[in-house]
Amino acid sequence: MNATWRAPSRPQAGPAPGPPARFDQVLARARADNRAALATYLPAGYPSQAQSLRILHRLAEVSDVIELGWPYSEPTLDGPVIQRAAAQSLAAGFRVRHLLESIRSLATSPASVLVMAYFPPLYKYGLDRAARDLAQAGAAGVILPDLPIEEADAWLTAAQRVGLHTVFVVAPSTTDARLARICAAGGGMLYAPAVAGVTGSTGPLHDALPAFLQRLRAATDLPIGVGIGISTPAQAREVSRIADVTIVGSALIRTIDAANGPQQQADATVNLARTLAAGLPRSNTPRAAA
Repeated sequence: MNATWRAPSRPQAGPAPGPPARFDQVLARARADNRAALATYLPAGYPSQAQSLRILHRLAEVSDVIELGWPYSEPTLDGPVIQRAAAQSLAAGFRVRHLLESIRSLATSPASVLVMAYFPPLYKYGLDRAARDLAQAGAAGVILPDLPIEEADAWLTAAQRVGLHTVFVVAPSTTDARLARICAAGGGMLYAPAVAGVTGSTGPLHDALPAFLQRLRAATDLPIGVGIGISTPAQAREVSRIADVTIVGSALIRTIDAANGPQQQADATVNLARTLAAGLPRSNTPRAAA
């Protein structure tokens, strides 16, 4: 398979929108269909760079958003499944250039790309340099689960300079005053956890999730993405009734781990994503305003 996505040619009404605007448009199209958008997560370079590109291109056929992880050795939000995948990528020789290559290869795919990054490797790379390189590669924004809003000014300045969305992960324990600051500074969407704890949970979703999302909607017009703990199509369907974006990661990695051979890995992963996408129902749940 070619390393670069080749989209079918189509008439252009004007210049293509920049990545952040395209992310907003992707969510707006899902909203017009009265459904949640599907975001699928994989760490860059997992299980290898070549195989990662193969799988990402297949996922982009059925996902609205590709959430691409920046592998890191101390991922505080991630459970053992994603930790193991990130460690495999790092052991295989992951470098930031592989992340940028992955983003560039998806630039003309149907999906928009968000990068999920922890702050220490971002800081080590250089905030201005990271924001510039990610934006030039075609990322729409960056999810930063470990960056407190109180310490975010330097990154926000760098991201805003190049037009990147900054997506904050918001816990149910967040105070109203702090939530107001996060909503004012964030862009693209807010990220809400479906369960308490780290990624990869296979238990039930948190009972208080609907009430938490109602609280978020009262505080902001930003779309709400829900991830962390969505492990089955039934849970994805449940979340899609109340969220704007349904985010799945560990379940895809488990599927890759269980498959034998590169082609089987790609086929099994896209089949799961297709099942997830098909199960995101149209409903009468109000979506966030554009």
